[in-house]
Amino acid sequence: MGSTSAPNNEGLGRRDLIKRSAALGLISVPTMSFLSACASSGGDDDKGADKPKGEKTKDNPFGVAKGGKIDVVVFKGGYGDDYAKAWEASFNKKWGVAATHTGTQEITGKLQPRFNAGNPPDIVDDSGAQKIKIDVLHKNGQLLDLAEVLDAPSVDDPAKKVRDTLIPGTIDAGVLEGKTVALNYIYTVWGLWYSGKLFKEKGWTEPKTWDEFLAICKEATAQGIGGLAHQGKFPYYINVAIMDMIAKTGGLDAMKAIDNLDPKAFVGSDAAKAAVEAIYEVVEKGYLMPGTNGLTHTESQTRWNQYKAAFITSGSWLENEQLKQTPADFDMKFMPMPLLPGSKMPYEAIRAGSGEPFIIPAKAKNLAEAKEFMRMMLSKEWSTLFAKEANSLTILADGVDPSVKLRPGTQSTVEASKKAGTNTFQFLYTEWYSEMDTEIQNASNELMAKRIQPAEWLKRAQAAVDKAAKDPASKNNHRA
Repeated sequence: MGSTSAPNNEGLGRRDLIKRSAALGLISVPTMSFLSACASSGGDDDKGADKPKGEKTKDNPFGVAKGGKIDVVVFKGGYGDDYAKAWEASFNKKWGVAATHTGTQEITGKLQPRFNAGNPPDIVDDSGAQKIKIDVLHKNGQLLDLAEVLDAPSVDDPAKKVRDTLIPGTIDAGVLEGKTVALNYIYTVWGLWYSGKLFKEKGWTEPKTWDEFLAICKEATAQGIGGLAHQGKFPYYINVAIMDMIAKTGGLDAMKAIDNLDPKAFVGSDAAKAAVEAIYEVVEKGYLMPGTNGLTHTESQTRWNQYKAAFITSGSWLENEQLKQTPADFDMKFMPMPLLPGSKMPYEAIRAGSGEPFIIPAKAKNLAEAKEFMRMMLSKEWSTLFAKEANSLTILADGVDPSVKLRPGTQSTVEASKKAGTNTFQFLYTEWYSEMDTEIQNASNELMAKRIQPAEWLKRAQAAVDKAAKDPASKNNHRA
């Protein structure tokens, strides 16, 4: 959501660790009027008589010309936008292409008028709470199929296609109805976070079971510290906990049932019932950080940085997003979701995969430049630039120079990824069915505020699944 980042650790040797992560396959509502102008599938790279044209070669597969332009819009969230500015400078140095740069958290607000006018940017980091729903854009023909980029020669090794240089499985989240319409660029893990300093002072150890987690929450609460903080105004975050516990309790079949819109995905699922009841136990017992339900993500996270809560849920963009608010000795740490009794996955299992979707609008005026820009994003040079500026790994396998030193929290996510091995999972319904995702988030908001009980949450979540299943297009999305 609001951002994304990924991990790293030293100790094992950075290059070996990143290679290990790669080898293991480690390392989300605009109105319809907004999207009414259907776009062509986009092959007209050279629109306009005055637009410079470049010769297509092996080193210039899309025909970028000197003196061209590119319009870049980036979500300025947890990763900031300095990395994009560094990319744009590199792009201009190589191709003589001038960039128009926009860094914003108001993606829909800034871009809705432009899409309405048929004048979208050339490339967009479509992320954050105000992102444009990718499934809606796709249904209305607004997105370019990125197959041409993925099948182009790699910048680093022209003998390989770009897609063959990526961590296995990381492009899956951007595939809708068989087409790759978004490139989720950042390798991300999701789970719980805590302060190593606070835990050391209190004598707490990382809880591996739900009972151990509740015990720390109880002790923290007794000492005037909230047990769990969550970003109440953005229930996406608490769904990280709920959905992860469903997957770990019920195994991959429970996760696939949700993505595949099973009529028993929630109601009738023992794993879903156990998970939502466990989260509600935190609410019932008064272990939530006071006021957390009414806070934005940064407000809640800042209070957590002030030692007002023991735990918070988030993705691996958290550390970079909170740089200015985090005490120097906070010692930020990541951990997997603790286990409920009878869980089918081990404690070390984590939700891991790609996040931060980049899109190319089908009506972009500078398609050649946009495609080449994305191709260069998947080079070691640009992947390393991102790691330096945003404290995170990308989906490029072994794509970060070993000299790059990442911060403690991010390093802990790399170590967690190593321990997880092949025990990783990632939901796809958030990208495939944005309305369903929103409805489940709304139910979670009501749950955390004690306005509904777990049984009602399950009914509302299942109703969202059943509604999505009625859309004929849903039959084109399926995970085996």
